[in-house]
Amino acid sequence: MSRFMSIEVELGSFLEDLTSKIKRCETLVEDLLKIETKTYQNFTGELGFATQELEDHFTPLSHINAVCNTERTQEIYAKALNDITLFYTKLSQNLDLYVANKEIRSNDATLSDLQKRSLDLTIQSYELSGADLERSLKDRLQEINIKESELSNDFSQNLIDANNEYELILTDPADLEGLLPSDLESAKFEDEGVTKYRFTLQLPSYLAYMTHGKNASIREELYRAYTTRSPQNAEIIDELMRLRDASSKILGFKNYASYSLETKMAKDESEVIGFLQNLLSHSQKQAKAELSELQTIAGKELKSFDVAYYSQKLKEQKFDIDEELYKNYFEQEQVIGGMFEFLHELFGVEFVKVETKLWHEDATAYDLVVNGELKARLYMDLSARKGKRGGAWMNDFDTHHTLRDGSTQLASAVVVCNFAPATATQASLLRHDDVVTLFHEMGHALHHLLSEVSLSDLSGVNGVEWDAVEFPSQFLENFAYDPSVLKKVAKHYKSKEVITDEMIAKLIESKNFQSALLMLRQLEFALFDMKLHSKLYQGEQIQTLLDEIRSETSLIPPPSYNKFQNGFSHIFAGGYAAGYYSYKYAEVLSADLYTHISDGKRLDLGLANKYREIILQGGGSKSMRDLFFDLMQREPDELALLSFSGIAS
Repeated sequence: MSRFMSIEVELGSFLEDLTSKIKRCETLVEDLLKIETKTYQNFTGELGFATQELEDHFTPLSHINAVCNTERTQEIYAKALNDITLFYTKLSQNLDLYVANKEIRSNDATLSDLQKRSLDLTIQSYELSGADLERSLKDRLQEINIKESELSNDFSQNLIDANNEYELILTDPADLEGLLPSDLESAKFEDEGVTKYRFTLQLPSYLAYMTHGKNASIREELYRAYTTRSPQNAEIIDELMRLRDASSKILGFKNYASYSLETKMAKDESEVIGFLQNLLSHSQKQAKAELSELQTIAGKELKSFDVAYYSQKLKEQKFDIDEELYKNYFEQEQVIGGMFEFLHELFGVEFVKVETKLWHEDATAYDLVVNGELKARLYMDLSARKGKRGGAWMNDFDTHHTLRDGSTQLASAVVVCNFAPATATQASLLRHDDVVTLFHEMGHALHHLLSEVSLSDLSGVNGVEWDAVEFPSQFLENFAYDPSVLKKVAKHYKSKEVITDEMIAKLIESKNFQSALLMLRQLEFALFDMKLHSKLYQGEQIQTLLDEIRSETSLIPPPSYNKFQNGFSHIFAGGYAAGYYSYKYAEVLSADLYTHISDGKRLDLGLANKYREIILQGGGSKSMRDLFFDLMQREPDELALLSFSGIAS
């Protein structure tokens, strides 16, 4: 049985080793094409093994650059990204490989269903990469792909730099009014005998002031700093949009949105826009009522930088929720342990802590064990720090699959978050929203780690349509409101007292607080993304488009200096270009399933087991549309999302 990949990166020799591995892959391609009788095993499968080994070399560097970012990692990653992008672009445009795979698909009568799906997706990938285009167009696509990867990396790096550079130092007690004691403790530092408080654009710090800081002028200062980050990204967006438009036209699509949707469950742009507009029309009336309620408690005209603050006030008033009290019950280690206990109950999996050298002292490792058998490894890196990319994500390392010798490669993955770190005097205490985030990313991790698919390109999250990949993560995050789960994860970090039924009831009652306003915000992002990629927008046209969408979705017009798009890394530095709608599209599946597994009082462990066997273990072996039907024996119920969100349909 193969060991897990090494996560250590030898920066000094990395580029030289990468070049050597790429050359070996290129030589292998030449040798494979000489095979007279090509089969899935001796041709497609062999190339798959080789590229997997290349990914195993590159992935740790990509990870380290995101979580322990330095000038050196930036430099090496940028060069490596250029080299590996060029290799994959040439590989995906190789006409001989494309033709050979088509012939295998047509002529080999012994292919399994899994091999057929693998070949179908492989052939589609060649076609969407322009394998059958003339040389000059292939060359242009190569240039575009390399430049796009460089620009996306620059976009992300600019945000990391902006978050690292900004800090607001406060010393006046009046400016600290309203802040939670735990947040004050996290912000406190001593400077030449003077106690000061540091606030940054890292989310735990930023949100601490935006939700509780009484001084409106300071909230506006922080808000302005956050929404004007990385102005240089505006030029990157323009160039990315030109490149995406050009590549989609070269490949025969009318726009980038059509190109993106070719590999997703949604059929076309009109289906996506119709889906989003339907949610919008059902949500607007309730959202206006929610805003009116917020205006009343504020007693003044609300500005964008007021919303989080007064929303917190209203939430506390309506549900009598003391956030500081709740944070005392969500100490990071306790939450992790309680979550593992719940996952054992739901899926029969165990997590055993492993002592091993990792990239940072904050990181931890766990072996995933099922019925006494080692199945996978989970890594976690959950605390915010300088040099770490903001946000939360799951990154897959090893992928479960069958190796050449018939043995099994076990899966591994990392969950990354940016929670308030522990200090010498303060434990890492989470907001309930942080708990939801952790469950969400854990849902992604389980989808990858529990796969039983034998082919790496269809195992775990591989081969899953992008507008379905959020299904397992959204499904699991719902349990962060389940009473039985809360009693496992929420225990007072000092007294170890289990969270009370009264506190749980208040939390559940608040679950859909301002859900329509939140729905509008997500629809704004999704509509902007899809419409932005429907034709070529440049410069001020992008802001104009966003403003037009906001006329329907944003009930409080943001200030003109707000350049949200310059920080929209999901679509400009992630994988969500013309795909941000996926969050809501997949949420239909997750809401539908969750309501049939939990009613807040008991769990349907039989259905949960079927979900594990069909969805989690199934990976990308079938379209998620087919897997969901296999699970529920029907199509998903679109109205489930609205009712689950507490929005009248």
